[in-house]
Amino acid sequence: MGDLEIRAAVAEDVPAIVGMLANDPLGARRESPDDLAPYVSALERISADPNQRLVVAVREGRVVGTLQLTIVPGLSRRGATRSIIEGVRVHADERGSGLGTRFIEWAIEESRRENCRLVQLTSDSTRTDAHRFYERLGFEASHVGFKLQL
Repeated sequence: MGDLEIRAAVAEDVPAIVGMLANDPLGARRESPDDLAPYVSALERISADPNQRLVVAVREGRVVGTLQLTIVPGLSRRGATRSIIEGVRVHADERGSGLGTRFIEWAIEESRRENCRLVQLTSDSTRTDAHRFYERLGFEASHVGFKLQL
């Protein structure tokens, strides 16, 4: 894997993060790389919340991946804390390098450090390659997800 650093995202990382979010058919329709102000504002809110971790993977000074990990205390499952993995992106020229696996393993270990009993994520129903990837890492497609646009 070479030298890879996983660290908290900072404002200077926003252009690279948004570029990765926009670099697929779904993201191309919903992201706006030409106006970074809402993303910088979102990063400020995320960074201020102790239950949020927006991280980047950096290799040779270049942001090559991102994900957000949310820690959610709850009452169900006997008061279990869970984590949610969102917004996983790996730069196009890093796909197949093992970075995605390392990233998810990082999120699982971080969840363990937070005493989470469950790690969950959602993936768009069209991302069949991602589904196989997550299943290979031990995740089960156990639920049906719903969204309501506001």
